[in-house]
Amino acid sequence: MFKKVLIANRGEIALRVIRACKKLGIATIAVFSDADAHLPFVKAADESHYLGPSPAADSYLNGPRIIELAQRHGAEAIHPGYGFLSENPDFAELCEKSGIVFVGPPSAAIRKLGDKRAAKAIAQQANVPVTPWVECTAADVDKVVPAVAKIGYPVLIKPAAGGGGKGMHRANDEASLRELLPRAAREAKAAFGKDALLIEKFLVNPRHIEVQLLADKHGTVLHLFERECSLQRRNQKLLEESPSIALTPDQRERICGDAVRIAKAAGYHNAGTCEFLMTGDSWYFCEVNTRLQVEHPVTEMITGVDLVEQQFRVASGEKLAIKQTDLKQNGHAIELRINSEDPFADFMPSLGYIEALQVPEGEGIRVDAGYAVGDSVTPFYDSLIGKLIVHGKTRAEVIERLKVALKEFVVVGVATTVPLHLAFMDDPGVRKGDFHIQYVEARLKDLLKREREEDAAVLGALMEYRRLNKIREAQGRAGESHFDPWSSSSLPRVR
Repeated sequence: MFKKVLIANRGEIALRVIRACKKLGIATIAVFSDADAHLPFVKAADESHYLGPSPAADSYLNGPRIIELAQRHGAEAIHPGYGFLSENPDFAELCEKSGIVFVGPPSAAIRKLGDKRAAKAIAQQANVPVTPWVECTAADVDKVVPAVAKIGYPVLIKPAAGGGGKGMHRANDEASLRELLPRAAREAKAAFGKDALLIEKFLVNPRHIEVQLLADKHGTVLHLFERECSLQRRNQKLLEESPSIALTPDQRERICGDAVRIAKAAGYHNAGTCEFLMTGDSWYFCEVNTRLQVEHPVTEMITGVDLVEQQFRVASGEKLAIKQTDLKQNGHAIELRINSEDPFADFMPSLGYIEALQVPEGEGIRVDAGYAVGDSVTPFYDSLIGKLIVHGKTRAEVIERLKVALKEFVVVGVATTVPLHLAFMDDPGVRKGDFHIQYVEARLKDLLKREREEDAAVLGALMEYRRLNKIREAQGRAGESHFDPWSSSSLPRVR
């Protein structure tokens, strides 16, 4: 096992990796930008070093600088988390050439599967159905139009590299295709460094089902069952759960088997996720995320497997001690992403100082947060404050626990997506499991409508909190009684 690891990421995922390292007795190195200098992950690591200015290109995307810090401070391995360089084959290869272990799949597998075009070819070789598609760039739009016409509109334009829903656009006709291709290419270049695109048939109202994979360097490939990730807004996941209510036991076995065959065909090892779109009783391979997923805690809660620990064990050369027959789905788990966005203002990013923060506790409740009181949410990175994960015996039990936990998730200073998640918990379609990837967009107005009056009351309580604390500061009496957001009945749900 490694003695020291550098974590090339930030926020909650950096903290999550640090916890796994402490469990394994691995010393940790955190790297940070200007904007992140005071975040909890910097303090939690055994040692922390300045990476660069706040823009990601100058810090968390600066591969040579990260390698330099790893070598200088004696790191044997680098864990990339998710996002940033986690699916960059050039960075993985740079680690390999520098004698540093990349805690993830080999660069060759990332190249095969990280490019969606190559991944679809591998899926076809593994006899897994894929949606009809063509590859293109913004420059060859005239050549691709006839091929897209054969597929039939609507279609989805996607970056060939990367993931997370970035750079994806729906084109309903030839005019919109011509308009959107250059834009998609620019966004792909900015997010992933490459402007290569693919265009695939847009499936109307499918479900998003993904399979968690874990493979060692000795030929063993396991699946840890599926996650249902259909509740999305603009291709960004909002709620993830397991098991999926849409799958029968037979379908579950077959879709998980499809994922395993794809991983074996690609020579994959470490953790990864195979994504599918499901319509009716059929599903189609979509892509492989060659990294740890944001929603990995859902799988951990139902299987009892620490995926980050297993990543380190696999990367250090160990054989998987788990067998497929050992793995079971125990109960149900749901994860909600708590983002610093205002759902009542078209999800505008909410930036600023976190004046107060309280997270729920209790049976079956887990919170992975990246911020603490006194931290600032800045415009440089994504808006994820933390993740609320709840486990229970049944889906109905989990939903009821989530309703209580969300009301106890208190954030003062920035707006969050808590109101939307509360609306989810009472929505008939969500409660029945009757939804698809366009469901949130179609229901958003109604989902938020019932929250508006209560949100106004919360705003009033917030203003009172700030007014009374300003008075206390002006008086300069630290012991003066003041408004307490945790105990005051006037602030039941601060977001």
